[in-house]
Amino acid sequence: MKKNQKGFSLIELLIVVVIIGIIAAIAIPNLLAARRSANEGSAISALRTLHGAEVTFASTSGNGNYTDLAGLKTANLVDSTLGSATAAGSAKSGYFFVAGKTDTSTTTAEPAKFAIQASPATFGTVTATGTRYFGIATDGVLYTSTDAAFTSTNGALAGGGTTSKVLNN
Repeated sequence: MKKNQKGFSLIELLIVVVIIGIIAAIAIPNLLAARRSANEGSAISALRTLHGAEVTFASTSGNGNYTDLAGLKTANLVDSTLGSATAAGSAKSGYFFVAGKTDTSTTTAEPAKFAIQASPATFGTVTATGTRYFGIATDGVLYTSTDAAFTSTNGALAGGGTTSKVLNN
């Protein structure tokens, strides 16, 4: 070998690869956490949009009654991505949405009600799209749960394990 040969030795290259691996091991979990947080923020925003769309539908073409996601999409009150974000469709920002409702025509004692829940498409894994479930009802209060999905039967939120209100989020 020549004495003045230039370049990196194998040890130097291995040290660089190890350093890059350590940096990646630190950065990737933080990146995944930021993605989950962004998905949850998007779900909260989508629920508020859906709440406004439901109220608009009831006061315009719904005759006091509410509709489901497909009805909101058909009435052009939500875009096709949000209107199709059901378990049968594709998730919007990692969340599926389900709407339950009652109509004034089915119950005369109570006015029509609705409730919408948002569930993460993937839950409990490293690549989870969210760690919380969200729900909103006719009153406009946004609820969150970390341990169970809401049920939205008869236009009211039920279940949800440990449930709390989301304030200023």
